[in-house]
This record gives sequence, structure tokens and C-alpha cells, in this order.
Amino acid sequence: MSHGTSKSTISKVTSYECLDSRGFPTVSATVQLSDGTLGTAMVPSGASTGEYEALELRDGDEKRYQGKGVLKAVENVRKLIAPAVIGQEVLNLAALDRLMIKLDGTETKSKLGANAILAVSLAAAHAGANHLGIPLFRYLGGANARKLPVPLVNVINGGAHASNLLDFQEFMLVPHGTSTFFENIRAASEVFHTLKKNLKKRKLSIGIGDEGGFAPDLEGPEDAISTLVQAISDAGYEPGKEISIALDVAASEFFDDKKGKYVFKKSTKEEFSSSELINLYASWLDKYPLVSIEDGLDENDWDGWKMMTEQIGSRVQLVGDDLFVTNQNRLAMGIERSVGNAILIKLNQIGSVTETLETIGLAQENGYSSVISHRSGETEDTSIADLAVAVGAGQIKTGSVCRSERTAKYNRLLWIESFLDGEGFVEDPFPSE
Repeated sequence: MSHGTSKSTISKVTSYECLDSRGFPTVSATVQLSDGTLGTAMVPSGASTGEYEALELRDGDEKRYQGKGVLKAVENVRKLIAPAVIGQEVLNLAALDRLMIKLDGTETKSKLGANAILAVSLAAAHAGANHLGIPLFRYLGGANARKLPVPLVNVINGGAHASNLLDFQEFMLVPHGTSTFFENIRAASEVFHTLKKNLKKRKLSIGIGDEGGFAPDLEGPEDAISTLVQAISDAGYEPGKEISIALDVAASEFFDDKKGKYVFKKSTKEEFSSSELINLYASWLDKYPLVSIEDGLDENDWDGWKMMTEQIGSRVQLVGDDLFVTNQNRLAMGIERSVGNAILIKLNQIGSVTETLETIGLAQENGYSSVISHRSGETEDTSIADLAVAVGAGQIKTGSVCRSERTAKYNRLLWIESFLDGEGFVEDPFPSE
């Protein structure tokens, strides 16, 4: 053996263009270690992206995949990242990630592409776990990682994810009434199928959107919420106690810069100021079992966010996604201004495993909840399921209970719960009074 190589040093890195769940390309990478161990990962891709996200490098060549090819990112893995990381110790993930971040040298990872860096970062994490013969959640979270998340299950799609009349992007079921993931996901599935029957009865579309939810032409957000409440009851569950509701408003998508108003462009054409929209949410909190509102206001509306947090933050989880984009600096700004009380965590918004873990750590230290999240363009990669358990986030958002790129994550969580053999537990993030 040559000087300084151990069995867990990186000996080879390969990459190729694979497909995401929308049929567009994304990056996959495989890291091989000196002892032959392999780790592979695929990177997801978002449709509605916050303007402060790390850059997903696309080729822009209209002749291939309508400009969405990722051959440049793949080549960056092969020609720039691989030579830099070969010989590095895979078990020191933080050093490995910092090396790639330094190699890129830009604020938004625009030189190498966040998709190129993340593919290698995640593949290296998998290789490290495989080398030690332990599951990824143990590798990232240590021996005591055993808290399973409550799922936020997107069953009605709107906004940028559907061509219907709903301005809000996601209407989610939050099954939090039992102490096992196994029973909570069953509850969500039963409501999903009940919802399907109910929509059919109303002669509404039961075609599914990007994240596996239905995309019916309901009259507006309130119709969607009450339709969910009805389905929860019809399935034999108690709304608010056993199953609650979460919204991803994705308000940046319908904020009109020129008017400085929130405009329901797809449905009623109503216009709202920040405070009027907050009042609307407050009125729903009185009527419906709403436990979480994500991106309730625009990503640049800091004053509005502060007002919203002051007015309803004690009654509901306020999640920043476009607002924080899994970025420590953005989150630090939010903490300083007392804005929101939870953060959505998407690995590919920031572009490395280490930075993701650091952002989650910052949130935890400051009493902010973390919701681990997929993207609308997903793959069958299940890393985020392990990540949720590793950090004890307590919440995961990975789409509906249909479409296999979504169910892959739920099935992985079911596997983890079964692997933990009675040691796993679920903590209700939304206990009813």
C-alpha cells in the first residue's frame, strides 16, 4: 500500500446524466473507495425555485432535452471534482465538501454547479456508510438517531405544479395521531383514496400532478382545505387530532411586484396586501385544523413575514422555503429578525451534505423546526429519508402516497422503522390542546 492510503480513501469518481421524475435529466455520481466499496446518489431538481438558491447547472443547448441537459455538470464531476477528491478520506465528509466548495469558489456554486457538487457529496456519504456497513441515517446521525418524521403528504397540487385553478402550490395531510410512522402513513394513504372517491363523485379530475397529488379545478384554496377536512372525516379520522392540514402557499409565485400585491392569478383574481393575506390565514386557523403554512408570503417580503410571525406564529408553524433556501446566512437573517419558526431543508438548494447539516444545526440551536424536503423533480434516491432520521427533524415532506419516486422515501422510512426494531419513535410536532 502506498503511503497514506487507507481502505476508505476515494479511488474513483464517475458520473452520468440520469432522468428525474419529470423526464428531464439530472446528475448521478458514484464514488468508489480503495477497498472497492461504492456509493451512488442522484440529485433532484425543483420547478419553483427561490431566487437565492444555489445554481443548478444546465447546458442550455436547445437541441438536447429542450436546453435542460446536464452534461456540463457531469463533465465537471469527471474532470474537475474527481481529480481533486481522489485520495481523500471519505469518512471526513466535512473536509471533502469544503474541498469541493473551495474548488468552486463562487457564492452560489455556479462554476461547478450545485448539482455536480451535491451528487459527489451524497455519493461520498453513501460510500462512507457502505464502507462501515451501516445505514446512511446512522452514518450521518450517529448511534442515537432513531426519531422518525411525521410526513407532510401533498395530496392536492396547484400553483406551479399543476395547470388547474389553484394559486397555492400544495395542500398536505399531516398524520400525527400515532406513535409510529407505519400507522401515520397508513392514515395518509386511506385519506388519499377517500379523497379520490370524493373528487370522482364531484366529477372533478383525479389526474395526478408532479408530486402525486390530485390537481382538480377547485374553486380556490378554501375549497381545497374543506375538501381535505371532509376526506379526513370520511376516512374515519378526527381532523386536527389525528390528521391535520399543511399548506405550501408558495406566495412568491403570485406576488405581483408592480402592484406590490398578492394576486390570485389562477382563480379569483383577488388582490391582497401582506396584512390582508395574513388576516385570511388567521381566519382559516379559526375554522380549520391547519398546523403549518410554508412560504405564506414572498421571499423578499421581510416586513410582511415579521408581521405574520408576530400575529400567527404562536398558533401555526411558519416555514421558510424560498425565504431561507437552506442557506445559513438567510436563516441567520430570519433568526435575527424573528421571522418564521421553521425552515424547509432541501439538499440541492445549498448543494452539499455538510452545509445542509450545518443549516439544520443552526435552526435547532435557535428553536426553529426543520422540515426535510424533496423537490418536484425527484428520483428514486432515498437519501432524504435517512437525513430526516439522522438529524431527528421530526418532519418530512416528500409528496403524495403515489408515484414511486415519492413512495421510495416512505418505503425507506418504513424500512428504517423496521430496522430499528422497536427503538424508533415518532414525536408529535403538533400536539392538539
